[in-house]
Amino acid sequence: MSALVLLLADGRFPSGGYSHSGGVEGAVAGGRLADVDELGPFLVGRLATAGRVSAALAAAACGGGHGLDLLDREASARMASPALRAASRAQGRHLLRAGAAVLGRRLPTGDAHHAVAMGIVGRAAGASVMEVARWAAYESVAGPAAAALRLLGLDPFATWALVASLDRQVEAVAAESAAAASGPLDRLPAASAPWLDIGAQHHASQEVRLFAS
Repeated sequence: MSALVLLLADGRFPSGGYSHSGGVEGAVAGGRLADVDELGPFLVGRLATAGRVSAALAAAACGGGHGLDLLDREASARMASPALRAASRAQGRHLLRAGAAVLGRRLPTGDAHHAVAMGIVGRAAGASVMEVARWAAYESVAGPAAAALRLLGLDPFATWALVASLDRQVEAVAAESAAAASGPLDRLPAASAPWLDIGAQHHASQEVRLFAS
């Protein structure tokens, strides 16, 4: 994986990801997540659902075989929660802006969903479809893990050991997504995560929040 792709996947990259918890804050507030032991199943479930969908859409956008507007509509159709759709578009805007600045080139502007924006930026950076799929799959667990550290004061060593233990699962999701990227859009993953949708809606209505989603 190139240094540029590693930079894009770095949690410190100013793409707005640091302000989104990937559903962790809602799960913590709802009493569904309280420690590292509970974080493990949460991350596995998120990777298998939202992570799989995001990786496939990002890979398809990077591959260039489908229209970006069509892919963006496909992304919307896979998000039942209006709050999640709004958060995804906000992250997409941040990522496109940051990507344009870092790459020194003009990128599409607007409200592309985050996964689609990942594909756009990855393609502009010269990343392969597999690299972009891996980036999206990894971010689907690394971002929430970082948020859990801040929200719950978890042991950072145990938390990142947990993320590292998901390496094979992340790689499997990335490979599956890269393989599906050039196929028919109706064959792209559409896995749902009802608790993430419900939690996102409740979270959006909370007056005191550390994260935007």
